[in-house]
Amino acid sequence: MSGVALWTGRGLTALFTLFMLGGSVAPKLANAKVANDAMRQLGWDTRFIPMIGAMELTFVLMHLHPRTSILGALLMTALLGGGIAAQLRAGQPLLTHVLFGVYLGLAMWGGLWLRDPLLRSLLPVRLG
Repeated sequence: MSGVALWTGRGLTALFTLFMLGGSVAPKLANAKVANDAMRQLGWDTRFIPMIGAMELTFVLMHLHPRTSILGALLMTALLGGGIAAQLRAGQPLLTHVLFGVYLGLAMWGGLWLRDPLLRSLLPVRLG
């Protein structure tokens, strides 16, 4: 894999991590109004916010550590899937809300795939 691909993978991982920590984990763990409002809009009890924030933080940290990166990505994928289902059930807009978890997952897995040779050997891309 070329140096460009490796650095692209690191960049995608950095973007995913920064978004998760700043846009999702921090508001939840800080009990920010935006996190409470979003949970209420989806029909969730706000008492679950700290637990979800702690899971997100744990999974992001696991994803960043080479020995647990794939497990962290799998667990984060499950969490993102739950978020997608909640957005869908609440009737949120498809492209901006429902599929946002898919966009995050693609960035997370794409970055991991580009920077991890073991993952590339397990999941090769075959064109043609």
